[in-house]
Amino acid sequence: NASGAELPLFLGELRYGLFGGQRLRQCGLGGRALRFAFFPDLLRVIPASIHVSVIVFCVVLVAAALVGTGFFMYNAFGSPYEALHGPAGLYLCSFICGSCGCLVLVLFSSEVKVHHLSEKIANFKEGSFTFKTHSEQFGSSFWTILVCVLVHLLNAVLIRFAGFEFPFSKPTDSAASTGGADLMY
Repeated sequence: NASGAELPLFLGELRYGLFGGQRLRQCGLGGRALRFAFFPDLLRVIPASIHVSVIVFCVVLVAAALVGTGFFMYNAFGSPYEALHGPAGLYLCSFICGSCGCLVLVLFSSEVKVHHLSEKIANFKEGSFTFKTHSEQFGSSFWTILVCVLVHLLNAVLIRFAGFEFPFSKPTDSAASTGGADLMY
C-alpha cells in the first residue's frame, strides 16, 4: 500500500521473452532477482496454447523470410527466377511473412494485455503479497517484428508495382523486327 514518496522503493521490474525472463522485487530493502522459465515453470499459470502459437508463428515467420531472402539472392546474383507460380509465388512469401508477423503481434499483445501475463508472472509462487502492474512496455523484439511486417507489406506493394503498366511508360514492341523475312514483302 505504498504511495507518494514511498512508491519508488516498492516498484519492481519484470523482463521476459518467449522462453524465460527475470523479475526484480523491490520490497523497500533492495532488489531481489529471480529467474524463471516459461517451460516448465509457468506452464500451469500462462495460457500455454497462445504462447506455443506465438512461438510456432515466429518460427514460420523466420523460415518464410529466409526462403524469400534466398529467392532474392538468387534473382539478384544469378539468373532471374520467379518463385513457384510466377508473380503469385513472389506474393506468397511476403504474404506468409506478413500474416505470421501480424498473428505474432496480435497473439502476444493479447497474451500480455488481455490475459494479464505480467501480473501472472509477478505473482508466481508468491504467498503473502499480491503484485499489481504499474506500467507495461513492449521491448525491442516486439517492435522489430512490427517493422518486419511493414517491410513485407511494402515488398508486396513493390512486387505489384513492378508488374503494373504506368500510363506514361512506353511498352516495347517486340513484334516489330527488321529481319530478312519482313524485307521480302
